[in-house]
Amino acid sequence: MEFNNLYENLKHRVYNTVLSYLQSPEEAEELTQDVFLIVYQKLPEFKEEAQISTWVYRIAINKSLDYLRFKTRQKRFAFLSSIWNEESGEIQHDKPEFVHPGILLERKEQSKYLFAALNQLPENQKTAFILIYIEQLSYQEASEIMAISIKALESLVQRAKKTLREKLINFKY
Repeated sequence: MEFNNLYENLKHRVYNTVLSYLQSPEEAEELTQDVFLIVYQKLPEFKEEAQISTWVYRIAINKSLDYLRFKTRQKRFAFLSSIWNEESGEIQHDKPEFVHPGILLERKEQSKYLFAALNQLPENQKTAFILIYIEQLSYQEASEIMAISIKALESLVQRAKKTLREKLINFKY
């Protein structure tokens, strides 16, 4: 497949997936560009053992998780160097509340609680939940992207839903 067509067909889906992880439009835009740079560089090596969209999703998810791990390491270092904001006296490294831009206006308040709880899930549960409920992929597509069986994916989704229910039990609509 030609790179330009691939980019045009997948750029919005990749951006939305990355945005669900990073919860920062600016960082998601930058990481989406990084994903497609990798795709461009590795496209000649692509073996058609899976769909090309599955391959691109894997790259996007791996880059997102790597970036989050990197940011966590940076936060730990920053935490050790400077815990408190000298001016306000507050902790400086709390993540701002995130509202996905694709969420309808009346659901924005609810979505910030969902994304806060989603950030507390283990990586594999978070990925399963994002692919199924936010990206609305089929179980077949999501299992291929995650390189796991459909049964394993179903288990991850169920555990993610159970954990999210527990975390969101006190949320009032």
